[in-house]
Parts: sequence; C-alpha cells; structure tokens
Amino acid sequence: MRELACDVLVVGGGTGGVAAALAATALGCRVVLTEPTDWLGGQLTSQGVPPDEHPWIEQFGCTRRYRTWRDGVRDYYRRHYPLTAAALREPHLNPGQGSVSRLCCEPRVALAVIEALLAPARVRGLLTVLLEHEPLSAATAGDRVRAVTLRDRRGGETVTVSAPYILDATELGDLLALAGVEHVTGAESQAETGEAQAAAVAQPDNQQAITWCLAMGYDPAGEHVIEPPPSYAHWRDDRPAITPAWPGPLLGWAGVHPATLETRRYTLFGDPADASAYPLWIYRRIVGAAVWEPAAQPQEATLVNWPQNDYLEAPLTDATPEQVADRLQAARELSLGLLYWLQTEAPRPDGGVGYPGLYPAGDLLGTADGLAKAPYIRESRRIRAEVCVTEAHIGAAMRAGRPAEPFADSVGIGSYRIDLHPSTGGDNYLDISSLPFQIPLGALLPVRVENLLPACKNLGVTHLTNGCYRLHPVEWNIGEAAGLLAAFCLQRGEPPRAVRARPALLSEFQALLRGQGVELHWPQVTAR
Repeated sequence: MRELACDVLVVGGGTGGVAAALAATALGCRVVLTEPTDWLGGQLTSQGVPPDEHPWIEQFGCTRRYRTWRDGVRDYYRRHYPLTAAALREPHLNPGQGSVSRLCCEPRVALAVIEALLAPARVRGLLTVLLEHEPLSAATAGDRVRAVTLRDRRGGETVTVSAPYILDATELGDLLALAGVEHVTGAESQAETGEAQAAAVAQPDNQQAITWCLAMGYDPAGEHVIEPPPSYAHWRDDRPAITPAWPGPLLGWAGVHPATLETRRYTLFGDPADASAYPLWIYRRIVGAAVWEPAAQPQEATLVNWPQNDYLEAPLTDATPEQVADRLQAARELSLGLLYWLQTEAPRPDGGVGYPGLYPAGDLLGTADGLAKAPYIRESRRIRAEVCVTEAHIGAAMRAGRPAEPFADSVGIGSYRIDLHPSTGGDNYLDISSLPFQIPLGALLPVRVENLLPACKNLGVTHLTNGCYRLHPVEWNIGEAAGLLAAFCLQRGEPPRAVRARPALLSEFQALLRGQGVELHWPQVTAR
C-alpha cells in the first residue's frame, strides 16, 4: 500500500472538487485530488450535463474562477474551430446553440479548459491528481478524519492519503458514510424542516432520479440502429409509478410540464403541425452547425438528459455494492433503450416511425457506446450542519415577498429554481420559484467533525433546497469556498468552526473570499 501526505485531500474530482483544488493550491497548499473516472470535471465533463445557470450569469452571480472557466471554453472554440465571422465576434458565444444554457459545449472542451486551469499547480508540485481512484475507507480519531484509503480501479492497488483537511467532493457524499459523519439522505419530514413542500413523514430512500446521459448525433441519410439493450422491452412498456401520474409510457412523447404538471408533448426536432410540441433536440444540443463555416459544418449532436431517461426505480445510497451495480446498469440500459426507441419506434410528425440516422456520439464523451463516463447524480448524502438551508430561507412562496434570508456568514451566492426531478419515492416533478440566495458558512460545517468539509452538493441543505444548490455554478462556489476555508484555517492555525464563531476571523475570511473573486451578496434581482 502506498502512502501520501498533503495539506488538503479532495476526494472527488467533479465540478466542486476541481474548484476546491484550484482554490487551495492558489493559496500555496499541497493538494491531492482524486477522481473515480479518467476525466475531471463531473457534471461539466464525465457526466455530460451542460451547465444549468441563472439569467444573470454573463454579468454577475458566480466566482471569478468559474467565469474564467466559462471564458476559457469560448476562447477554445475561437482558437481551434472554424467558426463563422459572426460567431467569432459574439462575446456570449454559445457553441452548441442549446436552449438549456448560454454555454452548451462539448464535454471534451470543458475538460481541456479544466486541465489548463489546473496545469500551473501541477507544474509547481502543489497538485497531485489520482484518476480512477475510489474511496474505500476512512481512518478517524475522535472528531477528526485522519486519512482516506482509495483503490485504483485499473489494477486494484490501494493508496492511503493523510491530510489535516479532507474535503468530500464525491457525488454521493461517500466520505460521510465511510467516516461516520452525521448526515441525512432523502426527504426530511415537515416537522423536522418546517418546509411547506416537505413530506409528512421522513423518507430516507426518497431521492431524485439519476440519469445516465448519452451523446447522440444525427446523420439524416444514415442507418445507425444499435442493438437493443437486454431490458428494452421492460423500458418500452414501463409507466412510471409516480404521483401525479405520468401521462403515458416512459419511452414516449407524452410528459408533463415540470412546474405546472400539465401534460406536455415532446418531439425530437419539432412538429410543423403543432407549435406547442417541445423539441428535445435543441434543449441540450452541444454541436450546433450554424456557428461553423458552411464548408466545415459537422453533423449536429445533443446530450440526452431528458425526462425519458431519468432512472427512478431505486436509490444508490445505503445499498449493497451488488444493488448499486444492478441499478447503474439499469440506468445505462434505460438510456440505450431510449436511443433504440428513437431510432426504431418513435412516432414522427410525417406519420412514419423512427429516426435511424441517430447514432451514439461516443467520441464527444470519450466512450465507445455514447454513454457518459459516469451517471449524473442529482442528490447526495448531506451533512448535518451548523446551518441547514430550508425552503423557508429561499422559497419565494414561503418568503412572501421578502428577499432570501440574509446570512451574515455568506461564502458565496447562487440562483436556480427549486427543481426536483421525479423521485425513487414516487413523487413527480416539483419545480417552484426560489430567490437568489447565499451559501452560508454554517452549511459547510458538520455538527461534530472538525476537519472534513463538504465541497459539492453534500452541504447543509434539505431534499428540497438541494434542488437549487446542486447546479454547476453553485457547486463550483461551494467547492471553491471549502478549498479556501481549508487553506485559510491552515494558515491561521484555527479550526473552521472558529472562523464562523469569531466575528474578526469571519471578517478576515470573507475579505479573502472577496479578494479571490467570490461574490458574497446579490444585487437587487428577482425570483426565478
């Protein structure tokens, strides 16, 4: 077994983990960053999810480093792609022309920019990256986590990494379970949180669906029909057991509007006879031909993260390894089954069926089958924290015309609707208005453990408020704040809890955050 030591160990190389590593190394810390896949970046890369962002993202509302990443993506396209003159001049270039984001891009480009941002710290010897390493166990002593042992997925070797500060940036909050950190899963009860939309009874296994995203291209004249996955018949006939009821088979064009739950009709490319039908192709399109020079235009491609491939049969937390493997395989087969249905059985507006020109665009995600390297996990284990952000703090209806709760210990900001996908407990969508919010330092502090910090969506939020704290710029801000907090505590010789408890120390830390480009307060903006 190898042994490594560093100042800050970041377990999980997703969006929050990358931000944490960038922040801590910027203050001179020696960081080990681990990642279970061979791509850093999480939602932005290995999970294949274009960034979900708020309406003001081009002007304010994110950290300086997140903006540097966004600017870097656009610069990459301008430097390396044969774009039209108009696209080259467009300051807010949207390379894929998708509708979900102002920056729909290829995951490979997102990865290239992340690697460029991390390169200086690697060259300086401040950053060691362990790809394809997953945590196996955590060594604790009292209220501290001393070390984490990880397994190299390629050969099975193990490595134990010790550090004064350990950040959990795993997608499911794995270290919380391994280290015995007090945490919550699933839906809390209304009695516990006081939230208007909370469940009457706590439901730990009631968690948002995961999605195994798929990159899909379109060759109008081609024939690219794949073999159906073994469970195709199951998925083709499946009607989700959720309330309110889903209006048809999962693999179909009938769905619901997330906010109103009214029946909504989907199409692939649009329907000339029905302008109300929602075209899914452009929603997460990542290759948009119109920004390319005519002579070089590629076939377009999109990322499939749609209602039809949300896997909600069972959660991944607190399950056996065999159960987790079975559920992940089921999620993969659901996405491949959706592709096969689209190729062969999907009704077309012209009266025909199927789009055989669709194909898995695996190279965009670095895979052979077109599936992402890892599933998109919306809901994690969450620490029991000094502060838990609830619907009463940020929900527009519960705030009754007031701004979101102001937190004196703010370490960042975010904005998104409280957006919950159908769940493993049988709930349909919940999509309600929220207010531009802050990230309180108290939500990063476990109630007992002194040196483990959450660095993604595993902070002190509820099943409901996770729905708006899980998005890309917010997760990045959480990770960056955690990385800066660990570095600050090392420099001052003070524990994280003292930073919040002592006004002078909190003021000093917030000054550091502002100096590092972290926005702590919103200007006057409206609810989403």
